Amino acid sequence: MMNRIEITGNGLTLGQVYDVALRGREIQLAPEARRRMEASRAVIEKLLESGATAYGINTGFGKLAAVRIPQDQIKQLQVNLVRSHSCGVGAPLSEAETRAMMLLRANTLAKGFSGARPVVVETLAAMLARGVHPVIPAQGSVGASGDLAPLAHLAQVAIGEGEAIYRSQRMAGAEAMRLAKIAPLQLEAKEGLALLNGTQGMLALLALALRDADILADTADVAAALSLDALRGSPSAFDERLNRVRPFPGQMRSAENLRRLNAGSEIRESHRAPEKDQRVQDAYSVRCTPQVHGAARDALTQIRGTLEIELNSATDNPLVFASGAVGEGEVLSGGNFHGQPLAMAADQMAVALCAIAGISERRIDHMTNPLTSLLPAFLTASAGLNSGFMILQVTAASLASEMKAQAAPHSVDSIPTSGNQEDYVSMGMSAARRLGPMLDNLRYVLAIELLCACQGIDLLAPLRTGREAHKAYERVRGASARVDADRSLAPDIADVAKLIRDGDIQMALGNSDLR
Repeated sequence: MMNRIEITGNGLTLGQVYDVALRGREIQLAPEARRRMEASRAVIEKLLESGATAYGINTGFGKLAAVRIPQDQIKQLQVNLVRSHSCGVGAPLSEAETRAMMLLRANTLAKGFSGARPVVVETLAAMLARGVHPVIPAQGSVGASGDLAPLAHLAQVAIGEGEAIYRSQRMAGAEAMRLAKIAPLQLEAKEGLALLNGTQGMLALLALALRDADILADTADVAAALSLDALRGSPSAFDERLNRVRPFPGQMRSAENLRRLNAGSEIRESHRAPEKDQRVQDAYSVRCTPQVHGAARDALTQIRGTLEIELNSATDNPLVFASGAVGEGEVLSGGNFHGQPLAMAADQMAVALCAIAGISERRIDHMTNPLTSLLPAFLTASAGLNSGFMILQVTAASLASEMKAQAAPHSVDSIPTSGNQEDYVSMGMSAARRLGPMLDNLRYVLAIELLCACQGIDLLAPLRTGREAHKAYERVRGASARVDADRSLAPDIADVAKLIRDGDIQMALGNSDLR
C-alpha cells in the first residue's frame, strides 16, 4: 500500500492528485497545517465573541449579505447553506473526479486561511480512506462563487446528508457514513461556507483532463510517425536544425519524437532517392506536424502551470489571516473563488485538442484517398467489392467537426446570478465538463489514424517502419488484425482507443510517468 500523502495546502502535486483519484491513495493532515488551521479558527471564535459582523460567518450569503444572523442561529446558517445549495442536476461525477475534488478541497482548507477546524479536513480524509464518495451532480455551477452546487453535494455527505456511493452501492449519505464508521461533521460558524466556496470542481476535472491530454499528445506523435511511413513521406521537415531555429519547446519535442520513431525505417530508405520519388514536399498535415502538435503541447504546458498554482491556492471567501497572539487577525472578503483562470485554461485545452484532431483527420484522409496516398484506394486490395477504410475517414471527419463546436469558448460567457450581486461569472465548470467528451472524440480519431497507418504499412510489406514506431504498430496489431476483406471496424476502433486510454501507444515513446 502507498504511504499516505501529508497535505499542507502548499505542496500538493498533480501526480499526488492522480494517486488519490485513480489509485486510492490516502491522505492525512500535516502537523504544521493543523497549527495554521487552529490559529485561523481562533480568529473566527474571537470575532464571534466580539459581536463584529463578517460575511458568511454571521450574515446571509450573496445578495443576502446584509442580513445579520443572530448568535443562536449561526450553526444552523451553515447547515442551511449546504442544504439550499445542493441543487445540482445531471449525471454524477465519476469516482475519480469526486475523489480529486475531495482531496483538493481538503488541501485548500489545510492552508489555514478558511477558519475551519482540523476535523473538517480529517473527515474528508476519512471519507477518502474508507471509500465514501458523495454523489455529485455534474451540472449547476457557473464557476463563481466557485463551484457552489457541486461542493454543496460533497459537503452534504460530510454532514451526514445527501447521497453517497459506498462499496459500489448508492445509498443515503448518513448510512454510508454510519457503515464506514465516520462521525458526520457538526458544522460550526463559517465551516459550511468553507466547504462550498472554491474552484475544486472545475479544478478536479481539469487536472484529470490534463493527464489524458498529455497521453493523447504523445499518442498523436506516434500516430503521425506511422502515418508518415504509410504515406512514404519525408522526415526532413523534422530535422533538428530546422526546428531549432524556431525553438518553441513543444515543437522541438514533437520533432524529436518523430525523428526517433522514424529512425531505421526501411520504408523511408526505399524512396529516399529523387529518382524514386519526385515529390519535393509533403502536405501540411504531415510536414507541419511538429508545429501543430507542438503548439498543443505548449498550451498544455501553460495549463499545467495554471493548475499547479491553483492546486495550492486559498479559494475561499472570506479569508482569515491570523497574526500575533491567539485569536488576533483579520477577516478579508475578496474574490479568490472566481474560476476565470481555470475557465480560460479549459478553453485553451479545448482548442489544443481540436487542433490535434483536425490535423489527424487530414492525415487519415491522405491515407485513404487514392488521389494522395500512392496506396490502393481506401487501403483495400479489392476496392469496389470492398469499401475498406472509406467510412473510417467519414467517422473521423464527423468527430473532428463535432470537436470544433465543443471547442467554442465558455470563459467569455457570463450570466448574472444572486440578484445581480454575483454579476460576472466564469462558466469554468461547464468549460471543464466539455473536455471529457472532447478527449473521447480525440481518442477515437487517433485510433482511426493508427488503424489506417498500420494498414498502409502492411500494404508496403515486407518493408518495415521505424524501430520505435514498430513497437506501436505491434500493439495496434495485437488489438486489430490486418483488414483483407470488409468487416465491421467499430470493435477495432474501440479496442485501439482503449490502448490509447491506457497509455499503451504512448509507451512507444518510453513515457510511462502518466500511467
